[in-house]
Amino acid sequence: MRSFSKIKYVFTNTVWQHSGPGGWFFISIPKEISSDIRELHRSEEEGWGRLKAIAKINQLDWETAIWFDSKNQEYLLPLKSKIRKDLGIQIGNDVTVEIFI
Repeated sequence: MRSFSKIKYVFTNTVWQHSGPGGWFFISIPKEISSDIRELHRSEEEGWGRLKAIAKINQLDWETAIWFDSKNQEYLLPLKSKIRKDLGIQIGNDVTVEIFI
């Protein structure tokens, strides 16, 4: 288990799939939380609004990055196929996530 000495954000949202090439799966971080994250951590963002994070769903945690969607003014958490498979996550599932930044 990792040491979580970073700021913790918790939310529940629905898994969706992008319609573009590759069809990535995402969970949108609610606007209120995204606004807080952006205000506190914008200076840490890399290209295209990428921000390093640790995500945790149930007892599974992994290093990842969230991406700022300027159109919707919220961050997106990508869900790789291994994560979805290990947790049995499907499109349309409501998932509770802990994000550490």
